[in-house]
Amino acid sequence: MQLVADPGVFPPAPPSDPNDASVIVAHDWAAFDQVEEMTNHWDRPGWSSNTRAYYWMLTFPDAPALIDQARLCHSALSHLRFDEVDEDGLHVTLGRIGRTDEISEAQLEALIAAASNNALEAFTLHAVPLTASRGAVRYSVVPWTPILHLHAALATAGAESGLPPRKPTSILRPHLGIAYCNRPIPAQRVREAVRPLRDLDAVEVPVQQVQLVELRREGRTYRWDVVHPLALR
Repeated sequence: MQLVADPGVFPPAPPSDPNDASVIVAHDWAAFDQVEEMTNHWDRPGWSSNTRAYYWMLTFPDAPALIDQARLCHSALSHLRFDEVDEDGLHVTLGRIGRTDEISEAQLEALIAAASNNALEAFTLHAVPLTASRGAVRYSVVPWTPILHLHAALATAGAESGLPPRKPTSILRPHLGIAYCNRPIPAQRVREAVRPLRDLDAVEVPVQQVQLVELRREGRTYRWDVVHPLALR
């Protein structure tokens, strides 16, 4: 899977090796090291409390080791006063499908059927503490290749059902956020807080399904309802 640079994503350039954990982790941190000021994650045009949209996501409600470590990180970062991601809100976003008022029930059923016909394989990720972007503190996730293959298969299903992906696989930058920045803040302050947590062990996270969800915002929190869980073989 050929990844390309894009200034609209973070990091803008892809890592040199999407499977090497040390390369991905170093690349994520080097990108954050170039950020001078973090920005308000919630300052996003087009989103309101009434917005509802369909997304493909990986969610982790049954990953106790990840949840426990995320709690530990929240405690260590509490002085930053960021908006923490609840334990039932940990996720890796794969892609936006579209707003609920733009997509018919028939289109959604066609998408689910097309995705179900693909031979999507289960895999294991490692969540590696800890880095950040312009708007969130997050884990690096490794390796990228199984996520990229899953995204590409879902994109193919979307194209077959008349719901082409909003963003191509080539600019996907997998990550797992644990706290959203809610105001402008010097990035150096965040780096100083995050750096000690980078010595924590990586957490193994089995991925056995992908969820089609209906996403919404409640205040400064993402919430969703699972429309269809798609098992991976």
